[in-house]
Order: sequence, then C-alpha cells, then structure tokens
Amino acid sequence: MQSGMMACTKCFCPPGDNSSSAGQRSFLGFTSFSIRDLLGSKEPPVSPSLSRTMDGGTEAGEVKVSRLHMEGETPPRFECPALCDSLHGSFQDGENSPTMRAVLCASVCKVYRFQTEDQRWLLVREQMSETPLSFSLPKQLLSALIRTHASRAQEVKELGDLSPRWDGLRHDVVRHCDHLIVNYQETLAELEKLSASSCFKSSSSKSDKHLQFVPTNLHSQRMEVSDPDATRVWYEVITFGAPADHHQAFKHGGLKKLLSKHPNHRGSLGSYSLDESSRARALLAGAAQLQPLVFGLTEELLSVSLELSAVRLQLVLEGLAQQTERFVHALKDELVRSALSDAGSDGAPHQHGTTSRGGRTSPGQQDGEEWDRVLANVAVSLNCIVAMVDRLRGREVTPPLQEAGASPWQEQLLPLVVALRDCVREAVGKARAAVTFVILQEAAATTVGQGPAHVVQRRHAVFSQALSAAVCGFVLKLYGGLEDPDFLLQLHSVGLLVQFEGLLSTYGEELGMLEDMEVAVDDLSGVTFAVTQAPGDEAEDLLPTLSGAWGGLVVEVPLPPETFALLPRETRDGRLIPVHPVLFNIGINQQQSLAERFGDSSLQETVNQHSCERLRAYCNALTHATPRTAGSRSLGDMLSSLERSLDTKKRKNVGVLWSAATVCREVHGVRLTSCKSAKDRTAMSVTLEQCALLRERHSLGQQHFSAALDCMRRSRRSWGQISGCYPQSGDHGCGQHPGDPRGSLVPQSLSPEAPGRHLYPVVFLLVTSHLLVLWLILSLVVLLARYQ
Repeated sequence: MQSGMMACTKCFCPPGDNSSSAGQRSFLGFTSFSIRDLLGSKEPPVSPSLSRTMDGGTEAGEVKVSRLHMEGETPPRFECPALCDSLHGSFQDGENSPTMRAVLCASVCKVYRFQTEDQRWLLVREQMSETPLSFSLPKQLLSALIRTHASRAQEVKELGDLSPRWDGLRHDVVRHCDHLIVNYQETLAELEKLSASSCFKSSSSKSDKHLQFVPTNLHSQRMEVSDPDATRVWYEVITFGAPADHHQAFKHGGLKKLLSKHPNHRGSLGSYSLDESSRARALLAGAAQLQPLVFGLTEELLSVSLELSAVRLQLVLEGLAQQTERFVHALKDELVRSALSDAGSDGAPHQHGTTSRGGRTSPGQQDGEEWDRVLANVAVSLNCIVAMVDRLRGREVTPPLQEAGASPWQEQLLPLVVALRDCVREAVGKARAAVTFVILQEAAATTVGQGPAHVVQRRHAVFSQALSAAVCGFVLKLYGGLEDPDFLLQLHSVGLLVQFEGLLSTYGEELGMLEDMEVAVDDLSGVTFAVTQAPGDEAEDLLPTLSGAWGGLVVEVPLPPETFALLPRETRDGRLIPVHPVLFNIGINQQQSLAERFGDSSLQETVNQHSCERLRAYCNALTHATPRTAGSRSLGDMLSSLERSLDTKKRKNVGVLWSAATVCREVHGVRLTSCKSAKDRTAMSVTLEQCALLRERHSLGQQHFSAALDCMRRSRRSWGQISGCYPQSGDHGCGQHPGDPRGSLVPQSLSPEAPGRHLYPVVFLLVTSHLLVLWLILSLVVLLARYQ
C-alpha cells in the first residue's frame, strides 16, 4: 500500500456519455503514484504519466490525481506529513520483515482518518491477509499422522504369538490404522497437487473431501492505529470458519454426540497412557540388556570354579550379584505387575485389594502374586549361589579336593547356576508378556478405542483447522511482543491463552458445528510451542513445523537469528510453551432465536461455563507467576464481570463475548472469531470490536463511531467478506438500528440493549405443527375406514 495503481478505461469518459458499453470500452493504460506524495504534496493534484504497459514502455498521456478533502477545517495541531511518515515507516518496518512475509500473503488494506473527542486525528490502517499456514500445517499434520499410524501398526504386528482374544484385537488395530493411512495418503496427494502458492480455502469449498483438513476462510484481521503523538498500536484477530467437518456433514450430529455414541474402549481394556507405554518399552530394553550380562557372569563363574581359586571366584561372584540385583531392580516396577494382573483378568482394569466370591483371589491378582514369586525366585537363586561359594571357600585347602580329576566346585555350583538362569528367563518372559500387553492396549486405546475410523478422521480434520488458525495467531502475537519482556516471561512461565469466539447457533447443523468446534478446541490442550532459530531469512526457513505425535504435538516456530537473540534464555534453551485454549460461544442469528424459544441451548451454556473456569485458572496462575502482567485494572474484576454475564439469563447475551475478549486482550492472548463460514457474522463482530477499541482506547469521537463502523463494514463488503447481510447506503437491512444512540450500523444481534423480535419463524412453526396434527387425524380416519 505504498503506492496506488490505476487501470484507466471508462473512468475517462465524458460526464453523461453513456455510449461506452461493456463491449465498447477502450483500455488507456497503467499509472502509479505514491500515497505519501499525494498526502504530503502542497499542490493537491499529482500528475503521473500514463503508460500502455505496466513496465512504462509507451507513454499515452498524463493523469491528474487529487485528494478528497474532508468536511471542516483541519486542526492546527494535525500535521499530515508527520502522520504519513509514521504510516510509511510502519509499512517498511513491519510488513516487509521476513517473518511477516513468511506467514502472511495476499494482503488487502485500507487507510482511514477519524477524529477524536479532542478534535485531533487518528490514522487507522486495516489489513486483511491470507496465510500459507492454511495448507502447510495440514499437510504436515497428515504426514505426521501417517507416520504415527504406520509405526503403530508395524509395532503390533511384531508382538509375536498372542492368544486368540488379543490377536483379534491386534487385527482390529492394524485394520483401523491401514484404513486411516490410505485415506490420509489420498488427501495428502490431492493437497500436493495444488499450486505451491495456494493459501486460501473459500467457503464454497468447505465440503470438498480433499480439503477436509484445511481451515475455511482463514484470515488475519489486523488494525494499526497511529495516534497524533506518533504512537502505533496493532490489534489482531484471526477469523476463520468454525472448525467443523462439512464433508461428513451433521446428519448424526457433531463430534461430541458421535463420541458419546461410541464410548472409549478403555473401559474394557487396560488404561495405559503413552508415557506408560514408553516406560514399558524402556523397562524391557533394560532387562534385555542385563540378561546376557548375567548369563555371561554365570559362565565365567563356572569356568573359574575349575581353577579352585577362592579369590577369583569371589570377584566373579560379586560381579554376578551386582548385575543380578540391577536386573531385579529394573523389573521391579508396578507397571509390570499391574499389566500382568490386567492381562490375567481378561483385560479389565485391576482393582487392588478385591477378591472374588467366597474370598478367592481373582485371576488377575494371582498373576500379580505370581510375578512377585518370580522375582523372589531370582533373588533366592542368587543367595543360594552366594552361600555355596562361601562354603567352598572354607574348604579351599582340603588336599583331597585338590587331587580330584573333576572339579567338585563346578559340580556343586552347576545346578544352582542353571536354576538362576531359568529364573531370569522366566522373569524376562513374563516382563515381555506384560510389555506386549501394555503396547497392545495403548495401541488399541489410541486407535479403535477412539471410535470408528470415520469419527477419528473427523476429529483429526477439525483439529487441523483449529491448529492452523491458532499457530497463525501465535506467530503474529509473538512477533508483535518481542519488545515486551513481561509477555515473553509469561510465555515460558505460564503459557499462551488462545481464546476462540464462536457465533454459532445451537439449532440445526450449526449445533453439530459447535460440537465439532468444542472437541477441536479441547484437543489443542495437548499442543505446545517451541521457538527455534531459523537457518536463514528465506520464507521456507521461517514457516512453523510440526513434530511429535497426536496428543503431544510440538509446533516449532523459527525466528531469524537477530530476532531469536531477543528472547529470554529459557525460551532460547527450548522450554516448551503450553497452550491454554478456551471457547466462548453466543449464537446471534435467527436460528438462535428458535433454539432459545423452542430448542435447547444447554451445550452453549456448558461450553461457556467450562471455559470460564479454565480462564480463571489461567489468570490465577498468571497473577502468581508474573504479577506485573495483571495490568492497572484487576483481572479479578474482569473475571467477575464475565461470570456475572454468564449468570445473566438473557437471550443472545453478547456481553459474554465482550467480557471474554477484554480478559483475553489484557493477558496478551490470541483472539480467534468464527461463525459458519467466517463471513457476515464474523465481519460484523470484528468491525464492531475494532470500532469499540478505537472509542475506548484511542478516544474516537462518539459522533464519529457510526461513520467509522460504516467505513470498515463497507471495506469488508468490497473485500467480499460481507455478502448479502450489509445493506447499501441509505438502506436499513440486516442488523441495523436507525435509532441506536451508539450508531445506526450496530448489528442487532451484537447489541445487548436491543433484542430482536423474529415473528416469522414462530408463525411458521405454529402453522407447521397444526398441519402435522391435521395430517395425523386424516391418516387415522383413512385407516379406520379401510379396516371397516
């Protein structure tokens, strides 16, 4: 936006000349001019030359461009060149940085000048950008999921012989993984076919199967405000279509309902986490490493016994005792005992201290007690060898033993050594069986235990959409807060707050979308960020990357070396930044009116209450860790205001959204706003929020509030984000209030003081219900007449 460009055609026709139809227009050429020169010029007109081609090859004349004067005189304190220089510097410093070029693309912007209450001027720049993260992160997630499921399937295939029950479970796991791998490979292949410059998924493509993992209409909405005293402030909101699976649609509800229909199989399986599975593998690896050491020392003990040397025999025995104790200690883990107990009880989680009828111990308890006996047998066998060596050392000088052809020491030690080896083999065998059970149960719990394959795929898809939006917001927030030490301290000490604002109704398909969105936001709790140093300043070097597995994904955000050096030591050392996601939803359209009058909005109330509790917990942790980030206004007061809004029984209570957004901005959180397609409702909400920020934080004149809101919404209409909801000039269409004191363009659904009256849906439902009753009566009459 450093220069303006014009393609001159019909605009040069004489006034009143209607002869230039669409087929008769003639192209005159291109011209460009600097907005800075236009605003700073003493002479109003600027006269750039007109060229036939964009490279200025052939001149075709000259164009005069004049700036439009606003009504009223400019106050003496306002200096246009100073503000223009401030804006120009902001463009150069911020938008051309390598990080911004890597994560933002296809930007469109507009610049406004608004008057403050003290008759000064604000320069406001509004920018809407797409992001390549819309496609790069879903492709990385698909690749990670393919690797994870392939590794899990291969691991359970290598478990060896299993009982028929567990072998059937293994086949279920392999079949589940193979099905997802095939689908994800097809989706990834389709995404790879798209152009490398693709960075946007339109709402018309939200049901496409191969774009299932890509967020809809993902944009960064950024507003830069330049005050008269040359201070600049950025405000960001990420907008995107609610993370939902439109391909599978919502005939059977969203994820919340689908997961409740297919409960986790963990109730019938041993409940083992990924950490426990990893611990079990490490335990078995340690035992497998110690077993040959024990066996080698037993062979050496028998060889030394032929020499009848008590000193050497004692040295070898000490080594054997040390390695055997390490072996027992490595396997003496409660995880092995509980796994054997669960496997013996047919997979049901073992409850310690319970007995079956008649006081008999359950099969699982018997297997646990058997494991204790196996480890005890190893220790007893070692003690027997130690005792025998002590007796042999006492008879070392006996002459008859020296003259014997065969070594009596070896004969007496051999059966004890064989017994020790057998006990070690038995312990390793049972430990391997326990680890096999843990691995199989963990694989089943993370595959078939999550529900059918189509439900798991739906969950991964909506998570991918939410993840892409959250990562975009974090990168912008991180880059904007590099000079704020309190924010950087907050990141590695408490984590990042990510607040999703939903405008979905709890009626019809949007109820299913809200169910999808709730699960997607909750799954973000398992994501962490890590800030790394980029190898260079190229765009490819600065794109975030994914590592880890589902449930423990790490998003690595690279920064240029000179920027990375500004971070605290803890962040540079790789400390992970946890994510604290919250979701507040308030339906604002006519469908929400139906839900509140005739339907059920309990899901919305539950989601908001749960998020309020999580938000309070985050703020409490933040206040204790970094008290200075609490700000001048108490966070407790803000949270109390939010809780009061939640307790208020009010239809379309958008006060909840205002309060939640205020808390989020106070604690430097990432803000994301969504409706069905991130168009009409989202644009109306974002523009109203931006104007409210100008009024509350930058003293925008109350009499200019409506004009500012009108300007921003007409920009959204020209950008295509608002389609049919916002009316033309002079009309009072969707969500307008001519008599609203805060401005004639405040949306009705976003105005707490002006609840709507939607009579048409009520009348329609009443007529429909009467017709249904009439149809039932007539059907009953026809049936009775037929049988008579």
